Amino acid sequence: MTGRIGLRFMKECLNQKLKSIAAPIATTRHYTSSSSSSSSSSTVKPNPPHSSRKGRLLTGTTIGLVIAGGAYASTVDEATFGGWLFNATKVVNPLFALLDPEVAHRLAVSAAARGWVPREKRPDHQILGLEVWGRRFSNPIGLSAGFDKNAEAVEGLLGLGFGFVEVGSVTPIPQEGNPKPRMFRLRDQGAIINRCGFNSEGIVAVAKRLGAQHGKRKLDETSSTSISSNDDVKHGGKAGPGILGVNIGKNKSSEDAAADYVQGVHTLSQYADYLVINISSPNTPGLRQLQGRKQLKDLVKKVQAARDEMQWGEEGPPPLLVKIAPDLSKQDLEDIAAVALALRLDGLIISNTTISRPEVVQSNPVSKETGGLSGKPLFTLSTNILKDMYILTKGKIPLIGCGGVSSGEDAYRKIRAGATLVQLYTAFAYGGPALIPQIKAELAQCLERDGFKSVYEAVGADCR
Repeated sequence: MTGRIGLRFMKECLNQKLKSIAAPIATTRHYTSSSSSSSSSSTVKPNPPHSSRKGRLLTGTTIGLVIAGGAYASTVDEATFGGWLFNATKVVNPLFALLDPEVAHRLAVSAAARGWVPREKRPDHQILGLEVWGRRFSNPIGLSAGFDKNAEAVEGLLGLGFGFVEVGSVTPIPQEGNPKPRMFRLRDQGAIINRCGFNSEGIVAVAKRLGAQHGKRKLDETSSTSISSNDDVKHGGKAGPGILGVNIGKNKSSEDAAADYVQGVHTLSQYADYLVINISSPNTPGLRQLQGRKQLKDLVKKVQAARDEMQWGEEGPPPLLVKIAPDLSKQDLEDIAAVALALRLDGLIISNTTISRPEVVQSNPVSKETGGLSGKPLFTLSTNILKDMYILTKGKIPLIGCGGVSSGEDAYRKIRAGATLVQLYTAFAYGGPALIPQIKAELAQCLERDGFKSVYEAVGADCR
């Protein structure tokens, strides 16, 4: 039965996917060939555009995987077939590197939004489960903001096996962001430079999507008889089986940053399991100035007040976190820690992208591009800042470690440096869905190897 369903599903996906590939590839073909069209002779038949060959390669690979997957599905159970699909993405994902970075990103989000990605059916290792802010995370590995900026693919991304997904940054008013091109790969270094500048469809569009998801979730809960009313710890979140974070930003043209964040809270907090104030993107002029002690204190007070004045049920308001930059002085870190402790901030995300260029990337010409650097070269810098902040906050505030995580060992090192939860993005862009179960399995092995019985036991182990 599972085999027949899987085969039928793969056939339906194939028909839809072939239609969807045509438009993005056409866009890419126009983009890549426009510069040379004026010099082409009208009497000579041009060779097929390189991007057209890329499209045929991607389509051909997809067809092959569909046929193979349909045959395999007829012989195995659902969980095993799901594992095969995750491994199969290792074949498809490198082909995205042939496309323009932003086109590839758009395709990936669209695929996740339409459910054309594997769905994890295998339970997470018990050692990975933990409770934070009164909610139960099946594992501590999350997807950071920046991938699903407009909350288009929350269900599909959570279905990949992330413990939590953070959408945004979302601005009050829709804005295009900075001019293109604005995303650049440094493949040899496993890094990306971006200067997107909070490109966002705005809080109204995002609220509509999250509202629809929230309504569906509530309907499912009402019809389910498996939820216990005696459990004080919430299983899953407002978007489904995983936890949903909403990252809020300010508009580039705004003169009142606090008003932008307050508007975001009023509109989106009802759909969030946690909220993030993003004051650390390097691509919005003046934004990082909000990390100063007085500016941060004033901003957090206003946002907390806006959140707390709303009506909340028994579960209370969503936790409020602040995302900070890795390019901070010791005094900056001390000021942020003091504000976080004094105002009882619920958490910090450490860190955003860096404007610095570590030595390992300096030989790459792309490193000269302006914007924030993410990926492997950021790991050491962000992890050192994480460790410093854990010590400064005395382990009293949950920290989310973000920056350069590409393996289970990396995630483990973040946890030992003080992170309760861990996020990735750039490694996911390069490695695709297959990276998620790999990281979780490696992390569980690291914890067991060193004698820890839970994630909590390992948090801050290198700071003791």
